[in-house]
Amino acid sequence: MFLDLHSKYIRCDNALVCCNPTVEDTMTDTIISSATKEVVIGFERPFVVIGERINPTGRKLLAEEMKNGDYSRVQADALAQVAAGAQILDVNAGIAMADEAGILTDCIRLLQSITDVPLCIDSSVVDALEAGLEAYDGCALLNSVTGEEDRLERILPLVKKYECAVVAISNDDSGISEDIDVRFAVAKKIVNRASDYGIPASRIVVDPLVMPVGAVNSAGRQVIDLVARLRSELKVNTTCGASNLSFGLPNRNGLNAAFISMAIGGGMTSAITNPLHGELMQAIRGANVVMGHDAECMEWIRANRPAPAEGSRRRRRATSASSAGKVPA
Repeated sequence: MFLDLHSKYIRCDNALVCCNPTVEDTMTDTIISSATKEVVIGFERPFVVIGERINPTGRKLLAEEMKNGDYSRVQADALAQVAAGAQILDVNAGIAMADEAGILTDCIRLLQSITDVPLCIDSSVVDALEAGLEAYDGCALLNSVTGEEDRLERILPLVKKYECAVVAISNDDSGISEDIDVRFAVAKKIVNRASDYGIPASRIVVDPLVMPVGAVNSAGRQVIDLVARLRSELKVNTTCGASNLSFGLPNRNGLNAAFISMAIGGGMTSAITNPLHGELMQAIRGANVVMGHDAECMEWIRANRPAPAEGSRRRRRATSASSAGKVPA
């Protein structure tokens, strides 16, 4: 365990734990858990990366494999994302003409058997979401509810029943508005309706909707401005599909990295994104340092300290063996 006397965090097993939370910290923390591990999304917490790779949309080979009950690529994607720094894994099984609920349940059980990382259960099919929640051991993040009346009436009871958290997307029956005041109003409506079910704002993670900046030039600024309002007025955590911003543009990873670091500076607390993109993960780690969310810069140092050369390792082994009175092999 590492204790930072100048911070309210302790580092334990490579995780930051708040040891002196303020009232606001406690009230706004969103806790997502597996059977054995908790991840906290919060205002004064390190940014949370939700790995997006387990999704057959646009991946024909993965879709075909999942449809046929072959989950080897799901397993490989999960382990690779965790190794790259994902703290939560999004799992989606939206495949045309397939048993989505059954496939989603299979994937959730598989993922829980190979990793302790909490899951974000992702589907537009309510029955599939409920099947996933029934199979899941822990407090999942449900993806998602919108401001559409039918969706509110069907999803919020599930959130209440299974005591999970939920992603709230800022669109309603009228569609997606380019007006951030409208999107804020939709988010507020969802938070208020959730409250009617006894669901606190701390269990709602709002997606303010990132639009392609190539089509809407102010898209990035809109999200940053909206996140500030969601944080100050509704006291909710936020997430987004970060790669949406760069759609249709060259060097998408570079643009996504610039956006995510600015979004973190503006108060965003998580994102559904691809942790296998090193440039993006470096931007997130750097933003955590700048925001004071990486105690003693330990995570940055761990990720960026050069690996010792083979010769250096041999010399260290030889020195250790010599000091112990042994001859190295």
